[in-house]
Amino acid sequence: MLVRIVKMSFEPSKIEEFLANFEMVKEKIRNFEGCQFLELYRDQNSTNIFFTYSYWNSEDDLNTYRHSDLFKGVWANTKPMFNAKAEAWSVDKLASLD
Repeated sequence: MLVRIVKMSFEPSKIEEFLANFEMVKEKIRNFEGCQFLELYRDQNSTNIFFTYSYWNSEDDLNTYRHSDLFKGVWANTKPMFNAKAEAWSVDKLASLD
């Protein structure tokens, strides 16, 4: 399994627009083939910074999503709202405790 972490920093005036758009697309992203999990986090101190965590069966599944019309539409809508370049990491989960 691959865990994808994306850090996004938004213009403060665009936060509500981003959240409304995420609400509309989150189920589509989560239900994309190969996606097992999706969460959105917000920084407690810098409230214009958000993170998505998504779990993918494989790098191929993530890449299929990244080249899909769904991703292209989501990214085209989201990217203009940024006030800094997005950062992304693909990581392997080594431990998980409940």
